Amino acid sequence: MTAARQDGQPPWQPWTMPALLIANAARLLARLTDTRFRDIGISMSQLPVLVALKDGSSLSQKELTRLAGVEQPSMAQLLNRMERDGVIRRKPDPADGRSSLISLTARTLKLIDPARAIMVEGNRDALAGFSDHEVSQLVALLQRVIANVSDGGDCSPKSRNGTLPPATENHGEPK
Repeated sequence: MTAARQDGQPPWQPWTMPALLIANAARLLARLTDTRFRDIGISMSQLPVLVALKDGSSLSQKELTRLAGVEQPSMAQLLNRMERDGVIRRKPDPADGRSSLISLTARTLKLIDPARAIMVEGNRDALAGFSDHEVSQLVALLQRVIANVSDGGDCSPKSRNGTLPPATENHGEPK
C-alpha cells in the first residue's frame, strides 16, 4: 500500500473505487455487446425499446421514455433512428390522435432470440470463473448500488413490490 500524503490524506487511487470499476466494466461490456449486436443489425442503445416491445406490444413514446429512464428528447432521437433503420414502426394512437404507438417490425421481432443469445453469451464470458454464489452476490450488490443512486423511477432493478422483475431473475438468462 502506498504511504499517506504529506497532508495526512490517503493517496488517491481511483481504480480501486467501486464506482469507477463499475463504470469501466459497464463501458467494456456495452462495447462487447454492441460489437456482437452489430452482426444482427441492432445496438445496445436500442435495448430498452427492444425489451419493452419484445412481446409484440405497442407503446407510446412517453411510455417508452418512462420505461427506459431517459429524457424525452433522447428517446425521440433514438426512435427516429430506429424507424429510419426499419427497427420500429409507428401507427396513429386511436385513443390520442396527437400521438403514435410504436412497435417492432416483423424483422426485428425475429432478432429478439438471437439478441438474447448474444447477451447470455456475453454474460457468460464476463462471469467466467465465477461460482453461482459469487454471481448471486454480485447481482445483489449491484442491485443495491443501483437502488442507492436511483432517483426512484422505473429504472430501479426492483419492481414496486420489491421483487425482481423476470428479466433480472436467474442473472438475466432465460428460464
